[in-house]
Amino acid sequence: MHERMALLFANEAFYAAFAGRDYPAMEALWARRAPVACIHPGWGVLEGREAVMESWRGILGNTGNAPSVTPRDARAFVLGEAGYVTCFEAFSEGFLIATNLFVREEGEWRLVHHQAGPTRDQPAEEDEDDPTRPRPMQ
Repeated sequence: MHERMALLFANEAFYAAFAGRDYPAMEALWARRAPVACIHPGWGVLEGREAVMESWRGILGNTGNAPSVTPRDARAFVLGEAGYVTCFEAFSEGFLIATNLFVREEGEWRLVHHQAGPTRDQPAEEDEDDPTRPRPMQ
């Protein structure tokens, strides 16, 4: 349970960096030794840390058109030294569905892949009585 919660915390940190347009925080969350890739909605595959970080620099620096995204219904899966989180990304026009893949580097969960894309689904209503259920960021 502890590792799952740590993974969810790393996922929340990713979305906090996104929401705060905090490039240094975003840069610190991505793996340095493991290969990385990213697929933003409507984009092709970005491979390599340099290309991925350049994309985030542009997205986070573009305050006029950058979307406001909030994670919802995050679910973590730990697979030893790797793990992934699936979640909905809520934004003004609706929802995307995302997968964030992490590996452990230097004792910390670091992103190696993010992919978000369209979905017709939406998150289930959250059970306010369940204290173990991840909550959306405010």
